[in-house]
Amino acid sequence: MTTQPALSSTTMGPLVAKVVVPPPKVQRIGPKTVDCVFIGYAHHSSAYRFLVHDSKNPDIHKNTIMESRNASFFEEVFPCLKKEHTSSSSCVDEIVHDEDQEQSKAEEVEPRRSKRQRIEKSFGTDFLTYMVEGEPQTYREAVTSSEGPQWKEAIKNEIDSILQNHTWELVDLPPGCKPLGYRWIFKRKMKADGSIDKYKARLVIKGFRQKEGLDYFDTYSPVTRITSIRLVLAIAALRNLEVHQMDVKTAFLNGDLEEEIYMEQPEGFSALGQEGKVCKLVKSLYGLKQAPKQWHQKFDQVMLNNGFKINECDKCVYVKNTTRGYVILCLYVDDMLIVGSDDKMIKSTKDMLKARFDMKDMGLADVILGVKINRTQNGLVLSQSHYVDKILEKFNAGDTSVAQTPIDTTQHLSKNRGEGVAQLEYSRIIGSLMCLMTCTRPDLAYAVSRLSRYTSNPSSEHWKSMIRLLRYLRYTRNYGLHYGRDPAVIEGYSDANWISDMKDSKSTSGYVFTLGGAAIAWKSSKQTLIARSTMESEFIALDKAGEEAEWLH
Repeated sequence: MTTQPALSSTTMGPLVAKVVVPPPKVQRIGPKTVDCVFIGYAHHSSAYRFLVHDSKNPDIHKNTIMESRNASFFEEVFPCLKKEHTSSSSCVDEIVHDEDQEQSKAEEVEPRRSKRQRIEKSFGTDFLTYMVEGEPQTYREAVTSSEGPQWKEAIKNEIDSILQNHTWELVDLPPGCKPLGYRWIFKRKMKADGSIDKYKARLVIKGFRQKEGLDYFDTYSPVTRITSIRLVLAIAALRNLEVHQMDVKTAFLNGDLEEEIYMEQPEGFSALGQEGKVCKLVKSLYGLKQAPKQWHQKFDQVMLNNGFKINECDKCVYVKNTTRGYVILCLYVDDMLIVGSDDKMIKSTKDMLKARFDMKDMGLADVILGVKINRTQNGLVLSQSHYVDKILEKFNAGDTSVAQTPIDTTQHLSKNRGEGVAQLEYSRIIGSLMCLMTCTRPDLAYAVSRLSRYTSNPSSEHWKSMIRLLRYLRYTRNYGLHYGRDPAVIEGYSDANWISDMKDSKSTSGYVFTLGGAAIAWKSSKQTLIARSTMESEFIALDKAGEEAEWLH
């Protein structure tokens, strides 16, 4: 017996609404509602989802999402954005239905052109799209572009890898089953100097349409920590070992698939006489939710069967000890670094991997995860000067004056209670700087940690500090980590700044560990507890440093 669904709460959108401020954010003096636009329904409750259009409440910011059922809708008010730079334009608040006017329009035979002056639409600074590299977005766009021959070759290589790996078989679609779609992803791989290394095409299945419990179960897959990579490189510099790099071609295609999944035949692949069939996946494919997990399980199995042991602290670091020597391997998805006590150990590891997977031997490592690796007479140097240049160019800071320190420690920054200033741009800069800081720039840790606390609603004061940080970045673009021959022992330091934030009376912790004369691990963050004295804040910082020291040991 079927039950007719209740439609009493169904709302057509987008609609303007007045949403009641939730109790935790209600102020005694001030508006009790915020102006919002209805954009849909909550995923895990019966509430509505709203985009905040205008808010006088300091705790509810413009262009944020809120969910509530306590709202009043205005179905005759058309939602639109106010013009920010055009004084003559205004937002239409109401649509007036005039019967006489509608009747006169119906009687007109010849269409009329509006005599109003056309005004260029402005969507404000919150709607900006940055075109970074300009890779093709579709198969047709790639093959018809000026670089069409290169992209066609990349597509052919991808299809060949899939067929050689027996990733799918063509079958008739079973009744009741619906095949998943696909998409081609195109990327230019760059060399250390910024020139194009190769054109890469990747066939990706639309795994977001998979259903949990039917098409997949577990999805988790680890990757090695960047700290592990720095530690291995520091050991290589101390002992004057060679560092080699390998890449697994189409790594995710190696995972064995347990579920039954069908996909449409992709563009660029032709099977004469079988055009109406679909691809039944036998092995994992990029885009499947379980693909990373299946690949990691496969790689683990191969390494264990060949005498390697998995590090307990980092599941993507593999170590093999023999009477001849040792070899260490770090795996980050499909990129790997190999360090061995001698060339024979490295060569035997490479030969083993080539026999099991389709590998690309890249020789001595020069770039890993966007970090340059330069070998000198005294050790190894890790740097990201090319990435610094991209940041400065992207955010128009390449021609600014320089600063010799990352942040003014005497400046007291506080939470912005007013309207935010270029929040999206601010968050983009923070994200770019975090990538730089976590890899090779411990000197940025405190500044990035402090400025990131105001990402949700930055003010002009926060922007001044951000610009200063970019100026410092320009001054120190060539800074990096130089691992040398000594000291051959891990040294650690911790410190705390008591009540660094006067608003919540919390302190800031920081620690750094070095090996071979350069940092291998660091962190700067606000403490979660309120310390009553300098001694307490120091002990809290020491506790966090102790956790990292135990992991490194």
